[in-house]
Amino acid sequence: MSQLAAQLNQAWLKKGPLALCLLPLALLMWVLVSVRRAAYRIGWLHAEKLPVPVLVVGNRVVGGAGKTPTTIALLQHLKTQGWRPGVLSRGYKAQLPEGQPHTLLDASTANKLSAAQTGDEPMLIWRRTAVPVMVGRNRAAGGRALLQAHPEVNLLVCDDGLQHLQLQRDLEVIVFDARGAGNGWLLPAGPLREPIHTPPTPDLAAPPLVLYNAPKASTALPGHAASQSTAPLCELTDWWLGRPSTTELTPGGTTPNGTWAVAGIAHPQRFFDALRKQGFTCETIALDDHADLSHIPWPEQARDVIVTEKDAVKLDPDRLSRERPGCRVWVAALDFRPEASFWLALDAALKKLPACHQPG
Repeated sequence: MSQLAAQLNQAWLKKGPLALCLLPLALLMWVLVSVRRAAYRIGWLHAEKLPVPVLVVGNRVVGGAGKTPTTIALLQHLKTQGWRPGVLSRGYKAQLPEGQPHTLLDASTANKLSAAQTGDEPMLIWRRTAVPVMVGRNRAAGGRALLQAHPEVNLLVCDDGLQHLQLQRDLEVIVFDARGAGNGWLLPAGPLREPIHTPPTPDLAAPPLVLYNAPKASTALPGHAASQSTAPLCELTDWWLGRPSTTELTPGGTTPNGTWAVAGIAHPQRFFDALRKQGFTCETIALDDHADLSHIPWPEQARDVIVTEKDAVKLDPDRLSRERPGCRVWVAALDFRPEASFWLALDAALKKLPACHQPG
């Protein structure tokens, strides 16, 4: 993370001198956000309606609040309830082919695409859920293309699309982490993309659901808590093949200099702290969020390296066997569990969708 980004993240936690200096720009941001939402509400701008319901997962603050783990947990739950979901994602940093507005990740294409082409989060969602994912900036066009390729899909989950008002949505899940709303101010004086009490869009079938990626609520909005922990480590090759590891790395088998932890996520320190709480002893390397890993960042003497799933999708096991022979890479999957009340509220909201869209 750059020094400026680190300073802003600290400034956004309180109403200090730096945040106060940026407050005039935050007021301008408020005007722009308010005018834009009003334009959609009164029809000056058009929100496109797709043939199947759309569930949007997003957050009101910048940075990683837990949208992707929430999306994965949602997709797994939806499948158990009989839904056949698909995913729409912008695919941050995705390198789409020239002239191609979107790219489909499914069983027929996934082995031909890399995380660099699709973005790391869409590739992770696909690997964890096997749900078709359409990557592209225009989510409405991507949704139509996904439904054409997979007509069995009866619900679209939009990953990180809360402010993407061009696509009409039926349900919303708003995710916060322990930071809550920070100092409560809009960008760039605070972390908020839109006011904390932004009214929901008028077309929702049910009020938005708020999920806290934290032990308790971190804003005044009523919502549900979620717990997360690190699952048992899985060797990279086994993780890519979707099978349990045949070998094991235990906390007692880690040593300084010999074991390294690497994280290219929004808040790397959370990952390192979680490993330490489990007893792992390792050196750490914090990378920028969505780091491309075109160059292996850990030293050649490292014997064991622990990475996040978001980084694992960018590490080809064959490449590592050539460039770092003798080094074992372990994937620390995230076990993300919303409390039972969230699933009850979600299922109740889904039942409010028109009967023609109910599964089965």
